[in-house]
Amino acid sequence: MKRAFVPVGAMLAIQVMVSLSVLALSVMMPAVAHDLAIDPKLVGIFAAITYAVAATVALLAAGPIVRFGAVRISQIALLMGAVGLALNSVATVFATVAAVFFIGMAQGPINPASAHVLSQRVPREYFGMVFSVKQTGVPIGFALAGVVFPWLLGLVGWRGASLVAAGAALVMAVTVELLRTRLDTRSTVERSQTSIWQSIRFVLAHPQLRVLGWSAFIYVVAQHTFTFYLVTYLYQHCHLTIAQAGFLLALSQIVGTAVRLLSGGMGDRVPRMKLLGWTGIGMTVGCIATGLLPEDAPYWVIALVVMAYGSVVISWNGTSQAEFAHLSPPGQAAAVAAVQTALAFSGSVAGPPIFGLIASAVSYRAAFLTVAALVLAAAFWQISTHRRMNAATSA
Repeated sequence: MKRAFVPVGAMLAIQVMVSLSVLALSVMMPAVAHDLAIDPKLVGIFAAITYAVAATVALLAAGPIVRFGAVRISQIALLMGAVGLALNSVATVFATVAAVFFIGMAQGPINPASAHVLSQRVPREYFGMVFSVKQTGVPIGFALAGVVFPWLLGLVGWRGASLVAAGAALVMAVTVELLRTRLDTRSTVERSQTSIWQSIRFVLAHPQLRVLGWSAFIYVVAQHTFTFYLVTYLYQHCHLTIAQAGFLLALSQIVGTAVRLLSGGMGDRVPRMKLLGWTGIGMTVGCIATGLLPEDAPYWVIALVVMAYGSVVISWNGTSQAEFAHLSPPGQAAAVAAVQTALAFSGSVAGPPIFGLIASAVSYRAAFLTVAALVLAAAFWQISTHRRMNAATSA
């Protein structure tokens, strides 16, 4: 396991920076929307664009990762994120939309790249913990975004904050060059003969991966409507300040990081699909509680509900990725991870704009309850599939 420390640390750092870049616009959205004279609920459309691009790039990433190296592709992703953040500082609607495209290109290849590196260096019995450690980069990056961007707003405004983040992404891209030769030269050099379409067919035909993949689609709907709408929801519905709402987002990510590690460790000891199903039941309860928050709820109640929901809604992804890697054919971890990533990111394409539409046409409460119903269905699907597969194995 010692040889995994450096690759896990490198991929974790890259994940943190990319995740911070992805959430930047959402945290700053009330200020951005005010200056650009747009509806803050458009954050759902921007999130959808980000993840539509990310899903497409993820599907295309497996081949380049094998040919050029996972770290090299990750460096290119960081540069795309830096370009996107810099474009956002131009302060026009067109520039912000273009920024979203570039940030989506940054997000797309990170999970397949990580799967390619880690699957070669980590024993399968530790996949749950190691992939969950890597995935803590998402809540850590989101937590940093929730703290750093409201602080930067007060110092340099949202344009300046975008440029500071762009500089940080650029520094990260240069820094990981120190590890590129070590990690990429030790990566598998075989050219995969399996096309991405074959990988898609493999996942959708597999009795467990199919359920895991579509459940990831639904779980990401919950995860990213929570993450991308929380600041705006608490600002508009509960009348908190951006700083207060961003602080609660950061706290939820910190708690979620701890739970994600716990889930990863448990996933190495209990069936992961069963664990993911019960996690979905917890997500359902948290989603309902968040949607039912009254406008005049005390701050401590809001904080308690948000942290409880956040602890489960962001805890599942590392466990899901570990099971995908575990069930992947030899040498195909990047390709199968690309399919899982594309399915999950597709949930971000569909979820936030539909959530925003329901919130605008009906209410935030109706939007949260709709998400809760979908998550509950996915949770029961995974639990029932696990029981059926377990019964078939025991027979």
